[in-house]
Amino acid sequence: MEILNELRSLITVMGLLCFLGICAWAYSRHARSGFEEAALLPFSDDDVPAPQGGRQAKEG
Repeated sequence: MEILNELRSLITVMGLLCFLGICAWAYSRHARSGFEEAALLPFSDDDVPAPQGGRQAKEG
């Protein structure tokens, strides 16, 4: 049972280190430029025209 507790402790520490590593990467200056570019993607112009047979409002 001592081995099992040691394994659980090791997995917990590895999980914490992975979490801290991901946080450090997310807030690093190197990743910031990619995140800023991705944040502007919804506002970029689409090269694909809107479909012509879509839903249209009826006049009248």
